[in-house]
Amino acid sequence: MTPAKALAIFGAKYLLVIIVGIALIYFLRQPRPTQRKMLTLAAVACPLILLIARLIAIFYYDPRPFVVGHFAPLIPHDPDNGFPSDHALLGAAISSWAFPFSKKLSAAAWILTLLVGFSRVYVGVHHPIDIAGSIIISILTTSAVYRGLNLRSAPEREIF
Repeated sequence: MTPAKALAIFGAKYLLVIIVGIALIYFLRQPRPTQRKMLTLAAVACPLILLIARLIAIFYYDPRPFVVGHFAPLIPHDPDNGFPSDHALLGAAISSWAFPFSKKLSAAAWILTLLVGFSRVYVGVHHPIDIAGSIIISILTTSAVYRGLNLRSAPEREIF
């Protein structure tokens, strides 16, 4: 196996855990009032992001690349609907959620999320539209919830 394939497999399967871990560490280092705001945003935005993604998936079906192209993906996957990418959806939700609280954390999470998305495409389990759809759903939903809840972010307390 080439190093590129090994990195893509790691990115497609495990990089999301690093995004979650970084966000958790950042959250735990915040003062209680900021944690409450962060939890409020996450508690409303994340279920809504998932609900919207599931509703869209009912009406838009995108067969996975390995199904259409008749090849074996680098990682095993069910031949179900590829839209939107759940991995990219979670990474984008975390990246969007972090933005009002830390631009640096959000930027790092976005870079890692894009790497997850690229990896999912590279290993053959998603099309680019699946990744883009996940990102758009997460950004629009989190932004609307943030504005709707009228949360004001506390001054940034960086982890880097």
